Amino acid sequence: MDAHDYAVRANGSFALPDACFKVRALMDKDESTIADFANVISVDPSMTSRLLQIANSAIYSFPGEISTISRAITIIGTQSIYNMMLVDVAASAFKHFSNQAIDLKRFWRMSIFSGLAAKNLAIKANIRDIERLFVAGLLQNFGELLVAKISPEVAKQCEAYSQENLPWALQQQHLGYTYTDISAELLSIWQIPEKIILPIRHYNQAQSIQINKDVKVLYLASRLALVDSHPELFSYDETVDESLCKNLGISSDDLNEAAEFASKEAENILAVMNAGLYSK
Repeated sequence: MDAHDYAVRANGSFALPDACFKVRALMDKDESTIADFANVISVDPSMTSRLLQIANSAIYSFPGEISTISRAITIIGTQSIYNMMLVDVAASAFKHFSNQAIDLKRFWRMSIFSGLAAKNLAIKANIRDIERLFVAGLLQNFGELLVAKISPEVAKQCEAYSQENLPWALQQQHLGYTYTDISAELLSIWQIPEKIILPIRHYNQAQSIQINKDVKVLYLASRLALVDSHPELFSYDETVDESLCKNLGISSDDLNEAAEFASKEAENILAVMNAGLYSK
């Protein structure tokens, strides 16, 4: 199976909700109103409730309470609402594909940590629309869940990484491509915006290609997440490319602050998710 095959099989059992496609279509129309967006979302009361919970959670930390979808759109904009819908979809999909082939606690923490670290580093690198990088970080390793569900033995082999056999190298060895390639293929099928997919597709090559800051930020965030989950195996000095930090104007203190921020907030967000925020 190639990366696209995994994505197609996953999409066959878990498709992106129609509301996401409808909201995306409205975003492409200049004449769309706040009422149009609110009408699409409010048709599903459970989604309305979940999005309001997300808007008022530690994930976004908006000032003041947001009590209606219309108010959320007015205050934070349609792009942020769409990103929240993707966070909701991600959590639902994580539940759908969960199994015992991999360490799910480790997977969850690394995904959320990557999103939070990317968001924090994006601020330091003067990147706008930082929520998209949170979403990209959250979804970047989704391919691991798909392989664990469809080919559990391969997933177990890929999880046996070490200082000598790094995660992406093992994935390349056993699959011929990486988990991020599968993630990018599935997100393309789901018609997720390319600005979210692009850094996911390319960040493992951030040292050798020049595309944009998003790619470099996601590379750094994913490496910080790896160190956070396996401090006994990896360190920042050995895992993070210093030249990329310089290119972004990010110091070692900035990396440490991003890691501390992600570690602290990851616990809060995991607690919210595990409490059933995303239950259907």
